[in-house]
Amino acid sequence: MAHSPRTAGARSLRNLPRAVWLLGWVSLATDAATEAVYPLLPFFLTTVLGAGAVSLGIVEGAADAVSSLLKLWSGRAADRRETKRPLVLAGYAISSLARPLIALAQSWTHVFAVRVVDRVGKGIRSAPRDAILAAAATPATRGKVFGFHRAMDHAGAVIGPLLATLFLWFYPGSYRTLFGLTIIPGLVAAGLVLLVREDAGTGVVSDEVAGVVSGVSRTDKAPALPRELTSFFWVLTLFTLGNSTDAFLLLKLTAVAGSALYIPLLWAVLHVVKASVSIGAGSWSDRIGRRTVIGMGWLVYAAVYAGFATADTLVPLVAWFIIYGVYFGFAEGTEKALVADLAPAERRGYAYGIHNAVIGIGALLASVLFGVLWTTCGAHVAFGAGASLSLVATVLLFAVVRR
Repeated sequence: MAHSPRTAGARSLRNLPRAVWLLGWVSLATDAATEAVYPLLPFFLTTVLGAGAVSLGIVEGAADAVSSLLKLWSGRAADRRETKRPLVLAGYAISSLARPLIALAQSWTHVFAVRVVDRVGKGIRSAPRDAILAAAATPATRGKVFGFHRAMDHAGAVIGPLLATLFLWFYPGSYRTLFGLTIIPGLVAAGLVLLVREDAGTGVVSDEVAGVVSGVSRTDKAPALPRELTSFFWVLTLFTLGNSTDAFLLLKLTAVAGSALYIPLLWAVLHVVKASVSIGAGSWSDRIGRRTVIGMGWLVYAAVYAGFATADTLVPLVAWFIIYGVYFGFAEGTEKALVADLAPAERRGYAYGIHNAVIGIGALLASVLFGVLWTTCGAHVAFGAGASLSLVATVLLFAVVRR
């Protein structure tokens, strides 16, 4: 009996390992908490606390940089551990307890401190979590596994802003109460991590076998990362220098809209697009190659930033913002799948640490530079610079990474 592609796709997702599903639900709950806060931060910082564009760039850029540097450490730590779950649990617990403290902030420096601690948790958990996901996948399903995980992450980023919009509809201006309530989904996420088991079902044993087959045991000197992977990291660095925090997109949208009331709702729509595209794009990259899908995502990014550089009315800005979700769907999960393709099995945690460090340090530099350009030259110059860097990086991607 023939089955429709939709039925076959649903069955394929049901067959994903239990650890992949659990970590997907963990990310959903965590992002529901995070994204109930994030789209409101630009308004909260600039209007309620009186911060400027440069301060906004410092807060978000520094938070991402700290997170990414810790991902480098946690990736190395994960490679040395048979059990990676304690690192994942610690990371989610730290974020869950820190995030609600934004409710007590009285200045932008208080928000800065809370965001840094929140991102410390993200930095500790991300690389070992990605290593567990990579171990649970086969070479033929890596795109699907990471695409599914990103889709669950984005689904949480839909639920959180929708609940935030509903809350603010009934309790206008109660931002601090909303921020405090995010402790609930955060604790749910930390509890779900306890259910993750690192056994044969997560592929940890397979990684050990892979090390023996390649002639490198866990007690031998770890192999160097392949040249093609390090070349990809350099290209990604260039792209990331133009990839400033999304808070600037939200800041421009809020300024043009004249209110922050519906910004969480628009943020939720963005993540619907992200979630919808992520699974299909990940599976597509399994068939046509990672480079092509990543390159398409980066081109979409360039188009969106060019659109934000030239548009000054609400309708085109909203349209470009929704299209922005296609970039995430194409690039995020596929980049992680490419790292899994190119990195030796026993060095995946370290490779993911470098991947995240590149993104975070670049985000700090990009966000500070963007804030300075916004303040001195205007938003159109700042967005135009981001679009230009992404175009150059896309050309280099096809030059240094084989199909």
